Amino acid sequence: MILPKNEKVVIIGAGCFGVSTACHLLQRGYTDVTVLDRSTTLPAPDAASNDLNRIVRSSYDDRFYSELAREAISSWRDREKWGDSYHESGVAVLGTSSDLKAGTYTDESYKNDIALGASVKLLENSDVIRSIFPPQVRTGAFEQSAGYLNHEGGWANAGQGLAVLIDRVKALNGKIFSGMNVTKVVQEDGKTTGVQCNDGTVFNASLVIVASGSWTPSAFPELDLGRVCLATGQCVAMIQLSESEADIYRDCPVVLDFSSGFYVFPPNEGNIVKMAIHAAGYTYFDEPNGTISTPRTITSDPARGLLIPKTALRDLRVQLRKVYPDLAEKPLLGTRLCWYNDSPDGNWVIGRHPKDDSLVIATAGSGHAYKFLPVIGRLVADLIEDKLDTQLVEKFSVDRQVLKVDLSRTGAPVKLDLNDLYQPEDLL
Repeated sequence: MILPKNEKVVIIGAGCFGVSTACHLLQRGYTDVTVLDRSTTLPAPDAASNDLNRIVRSSYDDRFYSELAREAISSWRDREKWGDSYHESGVAVLGTSSDLKAGTYTDESYKNDIALGASVKLLENSDVIRSIFPPQVRTGAFEQSAGYLNHEGGWANAGQGLAVLIDRVKALNGKIFSGMNVTKVVQEDGKTTGVQCNDGTVFNASLVIVASGSWTPSAFPELDLGRVCLATGQCVAMIQLSESEADIYRDCPVVLDFSSGFYVFPPNEGNIVKMAIHAAGYTYFDEPNGTISTPRTITSDPARGLLIPKTALRDLRVQLRKVYPDLAEKPLLGTRLCWYNDSPDGNWVIGRHPKDDSLVIATAGSGHAYKFLPVIGRLVADLIEDKLDTQLVEKFSVDRQVLKVDLSRTGAPVKLDLNDLYQPEDLL
């Protein structure tokens, strides 16, 4: 279906996929693009794409993502477009010494970065790893660790970058409405004709794009996306430093350890150090017999929606001590369960619904979409215009055959136990 550029397009969700798609469509000459988001303020405070920071790396075992990430990094560097959203601190990609052997995620990532001409430094042992940090920083021993430092990467202020792109969409005459909670995809004779919000408002459209992130499976169960979409909560914690303390760590790289999933950023402009564990995460079912995992955030539970399990809090401290032992002794500023929409193979879902080509699904960021904010909407626009490479159509299709698992994470999701959430004194 080739869509005339004056037809109405409605996008559900003003996050990474939705806003990037809107921008790319408008840049291609589409004249009636509307973005709807449930949140009354944008960027949405509980969206995965709105955060202090996100890693920007090209270190993937999949050549496609490595190439696309390098294209995104080129855009992030353009300060006229992004201001100071992006910080090229470098990314230390670590694992165990055995992870540098052929066939592992770290090894394949290294090979892809080298093949694409990235500026990298091999970190063959603990002494070399410690040498990449400023001399005033006390680090862990990094025993049995190895990896490499990719100088061409770092982190982006996620909330700032998304806000910049929202403003760009508006400047291109795109329409963005906040506080519009879409509860139904409207169909006539099996064809999508628009959406309906919880207040009864209907937006008609020739094409609807569902880009609602981790809320997608639970908000639209009738789309039957459970096979390729699973909402998982990822554990994040922050430490507040003084200006002088932050200056000690200011020039550190992002540290990403694929053997444990732990990653930690240098201090941001507010002198906050954020850390997290890239893991299978937690599922949450808000009904005793529920079958669809649903995000549990500060919006749905203002009192406890940001809390993480005690076990995860302990794991974060243990892993932080291995990198920055002095920081591990400091009290935590706070935590967050950041909700991803995961696919089994870690590939995104960007495709037409198998039963309706007027409905496009653009989601399943699987914890690694934000870095592609400048370019990910191009893939969706290419799909809409039937220009997407056939291999990518299959790679991202809604009903694809899942042939592999996501090797960047280990384990299986655990059901969130609300009785295991930490108490305020556990932050000290």
